[in-house]
Amino acid sequence: MRAQVTLEAIARKSGVSLTTVSLVLRGKPGINEATRKRVLDAASALGYRRRLGFTSAPSPLLRQVGVVLKARTGDAPYSSQFYAPVLAGVEAACRKQQINMLYATVTVDIDNHPQDVPRMLLEGELDGVLLIGAFVDNTIEQLIQRRGMPVVLVDAYAPGAYYDAAVTDNLRGAYEAVTYLIRQGHHHIGMVGSLPDAFPSIEERRRGYVQALFDNDIGERYFADSHLSTEEAAKSTAELLRRYAHVTALFCGNDIIAVAAMQAARAAGRRLPEDLSIIGFDNIDIAEHMVPALTTMHVDKAGLGRLAVQLLTNRAEFPDTGCVTAVLRPTLVERQSVCAI
Repeated sequence: MRAQVTLEAIARKSGVSLTTVSLVLRGKPGINEATRKRVLDAASALGYRRRLGFTSAPSPLLRQVGVVLKARTGDAPYSSQFYAPVLAGVEAACRKQQINMLYATVTVDIDNHPQDVPRMLLEGELDGVLLIGAFVDNTIEQLIQRRGMPVVLVDAYAPGAYYDAAVTDNLRGAYEAVTYLIRQGHHHIGMVGSLPDAFPSIEERRRGYVQALFDNDIGERYFADSHLSTEEAAKSTAELLRRYAHVTALFCGNDIIAVAAMQAARAAGRRLPEDLSIIGFDNIDIAEHMVPALTTMHVDKAGLGRLAVQLLTNRAEFPDTGCVTAVLRPTLVERQSVCAI
C-alpha cells in the first residue's frame, strides 16, 4: 500500500506554505491560478488523489473557526471579566460573517504554558483557529502547521515563531499610567503583580513602568513581585508597604491585582487614596464598583476579539502575506483611587 502523502511533502515539492497547500486542496478561493496549478501538479505527482477533482463552486473561506481559550484548574474562563468581552467580540464578528464557532479550553500552568492539547485541534474540521491568552507550545505549533490552518493569537504569544496577532499596547499603556501618577506628584511609585520573566503582556507592562520612571529622572523602583495571583499580590503588597513606608502610589499589573493591593493596603492601615494612590490596567467591570472606584487603563476587549476575526479572515484570503500584529492602545479612565500630592 502506498504511504499517505502529507501536506508537508506537497508544500516542499511545490515551494509554498502549508496553509496554501491546505487551501488549494480544499478548493478555497484567494489563491492565484499559477500557485493553485503548481500545488495540484505537485500533489498529483506525489500520488495525492483526495479532492483533486474539485469542480464545484468554492465554499466560504472560513466556515468553522475554533476558539481556544486558556483555563487554569478551577477557572470559569467564559465568565472571565477580561476574556468574556473578548469572546463576545469574536462571536459578534463571526455572526456577522456567518462563521460557525467551536469553543474549547486549554489547561495552562501559572505561567500560561499549555498542559494539554484541546481535542478540537486534533479532531475538529476547522478552517482557522483563534488562540486566546496562552503561549503556543511546540506540540500545538506542530499540530497547527501539520493541519495547515490559519491561526491568530489573541493576547497570546509564540516565542520564536510568527503568527498574526491581536494584542494590547501594554508597554505604552503602562508608561502612560505611571506618567499619570508622576503628574499627580507621586515620585515613590511601586509596581504590584509582575515578575522579570512574566507572561509577555505583563512583562511589557513592567518595562513600561521602568521606562516612565527613567524618562522622568526617578531612580527608585519598588517591586511587589508576584504571579497574577491575588493571594501572592496581597502578600507582596503588604511586604512592600512594610519595607518602604514612603511609597505613595502603586501601579498594578491588572485590575484584579489592584483589588488585592487595595485590600492589603487597608489591612496595613493605609487610607485610599489619601495615603496611597492605586492605578490598575484593563478596566474590567468591577473597577468602577470598587471603593474608591479604580482609576485604570481601559482595554477595548470586545474590539480585540473583533480585530482577531478580521486578521483570521485576511490570513485565510491571502495566506502568503507577511504576518500582521494589530496593536490596540489603552486609554486612561480617571476615577477616585488616585489623588494628587
